Amino acid sequence: MSIIQQHTESSLTDAWRTINIDALDPDSSQNFPLSTLHPPQPEFSDPDARNLQSQIRQLLQAGDAEGALRSALENPIYNAPDLAKETHLQTVIEVLQRIKVNEMTPLLQKIYNDDRGSESLDVLMKYLYKGMAATSSGISSQHTGNGPRTPTKLMTPQATGFSQIGNRSGITAGDSTGAAMSVLLSWHEKVVDVAGLGCIGRVMTDFRRV
Repeated sequence: MSIIQQHTESSLTDAWRTINIDALDPDSSQNFPLSTLHPPQPEFSDPDARNLQSQIRQLLQAGDAEGALRSALENPIYNAPDLAKETHLQTVIEVLQRIKVNEMTPLLQKIYNDDRGSESLDVLMKYLYKGMAATSSGISSQHTGNGPRTPTKLMTPQATGFSQIGNRSGITAGDSTGAAMSVLLSWHEKVVDVAGLGCIGRVMTDFRRV
């Protein structure tokens, strides 16, 4: 009988590994806490998200679309229940819908040239992808808590600068899903033009999820 045949399933264990080689690897996560890669994120509740939504809507009503967008991007909601995250997603989309097409690039360039401009556009890209996923499915992603999953309403664009999307091939004014996706794709194109393709790579590799 060969030595391979003498081993049984119960005898094949990891006991032979007496040295933790991961601890010897300077790039291993065991040598530093992953939480130090980014500053701690504040906790948000759904009332907190709704209060922020109310403040941003006040800026929109005052005609300060730039201030509303900056406030939404400077306060990304990472450490929060799903309902609070969905609330802020709706807030961001609402702001994006209120900005006209010809105002998008100048506004993005202005934000990008600030000290934290690159990070702000990365946050915007995260919400664009989250919005695309919600719009295409019509509902939010699978709820991970103990309660029931809360549906996300389809985000339909306002008649403020995006009325021309009804004339695009394959999209009618009554196609709310296609129209909402068209708005998000327009923003996606402008963000890439300003921040470059690196923005997409940073968003895909960032473990923080909005």
